[in-house]
Amino acid sequence: MTPPADTEFRLRDIWWVAYGPSVVSSVGHGAVMPVLALRARDLGADVATAAAVVAVLSLGMLAASLPAGALVARIGERTALLAVGAVDAVAMSFAALTDSVLGLSAAVFLSGMSWTVFLIARQGFLIDAVPEHYRARAMSMLGGTYRIGVLVGPLLGAGLLTVFGLPSVFWLAGAMSVVSAVMARMMPDFGKESRDEARATGHLSVWAVIREHRRTLATLGVAVVILGASRSLRASLLPLWAENIGISASTTSLIFAVAAAVDVAFMWPGGWLMDTRGRAVVAVPVVLSMAVACLLLPLATTAVGVTLVMLLIAVGNGLGSGIVMTTGADVAPAVGRAQFLGAWRLCGDIGNSGGPLMVSAVAAVAPLATASLVVGGLALLGTGWVGYWTRRLGLSRRSP
Repeated sequence: MTPPADTEFRLRDIWWVAYGPSVVSSVGHGAVMPVLALRARDLGADVATAAAVVAVLSLGMLAASLPAGALVARIGERTALLAVGAVDAVAMSFAALTDSVLGLSAAVFLSGMSWTVFLIARQGFLIDAVPEHYRARAMSMLGGTYRIGVLVGPLLGAGLLTVFGLPSVFWLAGAMSVVSAVMARMMPDFGKESRDEARATGHLSVWAVIREHRRTLATLGVAVVILGASRSLRASLLPLWAENIGISASTTSLIFAVAAAVDVAFMWPGGWLMDTRGRAVVAVPVVLSMAVACLLLPLATTAVGVTLVMLLIAVGNGLGSGIVMTTGADVAPAVGRAQFLGAWRLCGDIGNSGGPLMVSAVAAVAPLATASLVVGGLALLGTGWVGYWTRRLGLSRRSP
């Protein structure tokens, strides 16, 4: 199938197939995110180990990044989404049933691998389906679907927790993965012709694509590492801090939901700013808001204080909805695109796993408040790098 021409494009025409599976799947992930560390604690993990279990999700994404790009290049976005929906459902079911921290870690690792394939497939589809001048808004909406999940998921999770306990949230996530896979069957397969050509001439290897684009990955890709690390801190540091000051699991879920509502409110303005004012104008607030929030977190000793810190994060994060996918689409080559997006995803996943691991490492030897100050200081330093390279990207896109 041929993508729509610029003059024919209307976002509402692709809404269901472009965003429907993402919304549904993200509801499950959003429900799990605020209680994953708490599930580990419920199974007997200490604070440092619980933070490490959260990091395992990102490690699974990290491990799958490069193979996921190669897989999507060969089987296409639609088939990939069907497969990983089934795999994630199995992983979440096992997470609900297991009675050990090791079993939970294995399930979370597999879920992280599935999520990486899901993200690369969704990004590749939108690159084909959306004209370039509308790209940031479309990618922002794709990032926004995850935020909708983070809003709705914790609300559903809080209700399930009250009645059925922690495992019920993982059953919800598994069910959402199945529904997402069923919905993905309705997607058009835009890349079939190019895959057929690549199959005839031979697919580019992932490493060949990385070598060709190594400078981009070593500069703008490092900015993506910093963005990923900043964003990942919400899932590890915030729930652990909430537990540390005596906030219940259900209240923590509700705080995440309130912050997610603010996040969603800022996603469309963020996409418009990226399309009209460049990528740096929203990339910098993502990292800066997290840096300031981490430095303020030790002062938040009540549910109101934690909520205010989360709202600060949500404003920056909402403005930056889709920033990693948009910049990846900006620099992705036409030939070897899926392989490059796998490497791009790897940069984000290094950051996603690095943030919780930093929290775990510092929390193992110092109070949680110290961990918050350390990662806040590092995020403050990273803000300058992100601003410089995303501004350079904007200048290069405006050049003839």
